[in-house]
Parts: sequence; C-alpha cells; structure tokens
Amino acid sequence: MACRGNTGPEHSQSQPGQLPELPAADTSKPAARPEEPELLDLSVLEADTSELERALIAQGLVDVQQIEPSIQVDLKYASTDNFLGENVYGTLRRCYLQPEVAQMLQQAQTLLRQETPSLSLIVFDGVRPRSVQMKMWEIVKGTPQQEYVAPPGSGSMHNYGAAVDLGLVNEEGELLDMGTPFDYFGPLAQPRYEMQYLKSGELTPEQLQNRWLLRKVMKAAGFQVILSEWWHFNAYDRKITRQKFHIVE
Repeated sequence: MACRGNTGPEHSQSQPGQLPELPAADTSKPAARPEEPELLDLSVLEADTSELERALIAQGLVDVQQIEPSIQVDLKYASTDNFLGENVYGTLRRCYLQPEVAQMLQQAQTLLRQETPSLSLIVFDGVRPRSVQMKMWEIVKGTPQQEYVAPPGSGSMHNYGAAVDLGLVNEEGELLDMGTPFDYFGPLAQPRYEMQYLKSGELTPEQLQNRWLLRKVMKAAGFQVILSEWWHFNAYDRKITRQKFHIVE
C-alpha cells in the first residue's frame, strides 16, 4: 500500500456504521493460536539473501511463508508493477512482519481455508523499512503522487511491520476480482463507498462479496480495517503499535 500522511488511510480506523455489516465469523472451529515462531539463524541464510533481508531478520522480523507456507506472496514494490513504476525493494522477494503479526496472518489463512478451501491469501506488501520509505519519498517528492507517500519521519504502520496489504487468489493462481487493482487511488477502492457503488453498478455483488470475505477473515484474526483501501489491514492502532514496536530501519 502507498502510505499517506497523518490524514491518510493508515490513520483512518473504521467507525461504526461506516462499513457494511459483515457476516459473523464461523467460530465453530476456532483456529488454534500458533506457537511462537523460531527466528532464522543468520549463519544458515541462503547465499542469495539480500542485505535488506538480513537487516530485517536482525531486527527480529519473520518471513511470513516460514510461519505459514500456504500464504502466497507477490511483493509489488519488488517490481515495477506499482504506482511508482520502480522496484524499491531490490532483490527482496519474501514478506516480513513482526512475529505476532505473522501469527495473526496465519490465523486468517486458517479461517479462510476453513470457509473456502480453494482460496488463499496473497500478500502484496508487509514491512516497509524506513530506508525504503525514504526511496519512495525521493521518487514522488514534487510530483502529484507525493500525497500518497508519507514523509519518512512520520512513520507508517508498514514501517513498524504491523500492517499488511493483501488480496485473495484461487487454486489457479488467479486474483479474485475486488473491483479495482491494488494501489488504485480512487474512491472505488474505498470500503466506505462500497454500498454507493454497488447501487450504481460500478461494483458488482461478486466483487463486494470478495472484499467482504477478505475483511471477514482478517477481522476474525484480529486485524483492523481502514476505510480508504480494501487491501490494507493494521494489526493494531497507531498508539499500541508505537508502544509494542520500533520503526524498522
């Protein structure tokens, strides 16, 4: 997700009555709380591990797919397939999060598989180190895209490893249709306007159901929804995040 400034989506927590009511999560088969993950041993990292990845591991973050291998990962900022049009992650291909946030994501995947075994979560972005935030800021500074990137000094939820951007994918590897692509900066991507666009026909019932399913399992796993991006979820609010974690450099 492209993080904005202090009035942007990462600071806009969901409010009662502003989102459509979601179906209650199925609690008949509660997902077991995952055990505390083991951190990688730096001495046995693969030879092609990037310097950035080593820095993330050294700061205590974990590879999401080491916690839950069935979760798919397609880091959009590790390619040019993003609103920047540039790769700002270099050779990094794995998604890293704070250990307890990765556990929450594992629980969301378990809940999704219980409800719809043919689907999987697919992660577009996880932790975004402040060093990467600085690269993004330099790319957009002085352009119309500047409003979509928070200055490095303010710190986004991604900078703490406590936010994740994701969608849903089927067994054929096809993304479920959410009505807009990831990183689409327009009101059609904003959950707060979903019912309005459903009535106008700009969002279909199927697209809305796909969004609702994603929100249902993420909320059941403890994540928080924001009103401005269907793909972005925070593990905690900003105050708690700052108390629990340091910005990842």
